[in-house]
Amino acid sequence: MIPRFITLEGGEGAGKSTQIRLLAQALAQAGQAVLRTREPGGSAGAERVRELILSRPWDPLAEMALHFAARREHWARSIAPCLAAGAFVVSDRFFDSTLAYQVGGQGAPRAVWEGLRTTLLGDAAPGLTLLLDLPVEAGLARAEARGETNRYETLGAGFHERVREAFLAQAKAEPDRIKVIDATHPPAEVSAAILAACRDRFGLP
Repeated sequence: MIPRFITLEGGEGAGKSTQIRLLAQALAQAGQAVLRTREPGGSAGAERVRELILSRPWDPLAEMALHFAARREHWARSIAPCLAAGAFVVSDRFFDSTLAYQVGGQGAPRAVWEGLRTTLLGDAAPGLTLLLDLPVEAGLARAEARGETNRYETLGAGFHERVREAFLAQAKAEPDRIKVIDATHPPAEVSAAILAACRDRFGLP
């Protein structure tokens, strides 16, 4: 059975926050129980780790370890219990973001990412990952227009190009799980594409 665990991924300014809200609303309106959550964060302990991660620059390996510590807590306290109860879980980011940002963007070893994923999560993985993709320049412009920036958004176009390349490479490696959505389209069109992917993957009406 495909886990009812949906993640939204993508670079800065891709529109994940808007789309995850719309998706959670659509699932609820269809009569589905749904948890809307985020990473880093999503549980009390993981939110404390989030504050640490965003507070200052870190060594890439240390940063990866912090993300996986938060992720393990998030999985154990929030995601796994909801899935066990038969609910959908819709998360803004999961382990693909750590692969893209810390391995692709910052150059941490992929073997460390794979080891942490296996050790802390076993075979747990999203049933569907929706990669909201758009050119880096457009995404950073959107992020700047919001008027709020996090420290990742200040790392320069080269960093974000590497992040995008890592996301797309992972999508190519796992086409059954990861569906690429063109995030340059208006939000309503992006939402329609996301709902179509969810209907197809989970057999929803």
